[in-house]
Amino acid sequence: MGRLNGKVALVTGSGRGIGRAIALEMAREGADIMLSSRTQGELDSVAQEISDLGRRAETVICDALDAESIKAMIKNTAEAFGRIDILMNNVGGLTGDLKEQLTLTYDDARFEEGIFLNLTSAYYATRYALPYMVEQDYGRIIFNGSGYAKRGGGLLAYTAAKHGLIGMMRAMIYQVPTSITVNTLCPGWTNTQLADWDALAELYETDGPTVKAMMEQENAQKRILEPEELGPMAALLAAPESAGITGQVISVDGGYKI
Repeated sequence: MGRLNGKVALVTGSGRGIGRAIALEMAREGADIMLSSRTQGELDSVAQEISDLGRRAETVICDALDAESIKAMIKNTAEAFGRIDILMNNVGGLTGDLKEQLTLTYDDARFEEGIFLNLTSAYYATRYALPYMVEQDYGRIIFNGSGYAKRGGGLLAYTAAKHGLIGMMRAMIYQVPTSITVNTLCPGWTNTQLADWDALAELYETDGPTVKAMMEQENAQKRILEPEELGPMAALLAAPESAGITGQVISVDGGYKI
């Protein structure tokens, strides 16, 4: 038996990357999964992988920059499965040209968009999932943070929003029943679309291989992690035996900037 047997997990941004890896790991541990992103084709592919593992997977298209779309995602999950045990707030990232996200050149609309994508979207998803968790007296909420959630150096809105997730978590744990835990899982540099070495090379005015080598040097293991390395920790934080783990910032990052 898996540690998540009988549980329902909603994983946002689960069409690829870290979200996909976490959804698959939770399915291996016995959970049924609601997959959410903007791209139906990606969701269908992951849903098939979960089905091949013998677990149920449903999909819902959600625009993480739209509050009503996020609320509908929660409602659809509850209607499809009858409960929501685990909310993995994974969706996030960067949009647009990186150079317009520097402090002295930031586009105002892009800043607001970055805060919404990386912080406000998690608020809405959590806010509307919580009543189901309270009613069933069980809930596991996980925010996907970042190495930049704990220190400086990142782009303005992204870093501010990721710090905000930790602040929101620390406020929330005092305001929910003890049967509901809230934690933040922080990856470092991971092999996903966010690690676009060519785009970062333009920002740093160098080339892709040089930027990748620079980022590899930022953690103690001197490497870029794979998305699958986040899955086991997310599954643990989602499990019943993690009842005493709440309000924690837990890194799976190869020792990022220790």
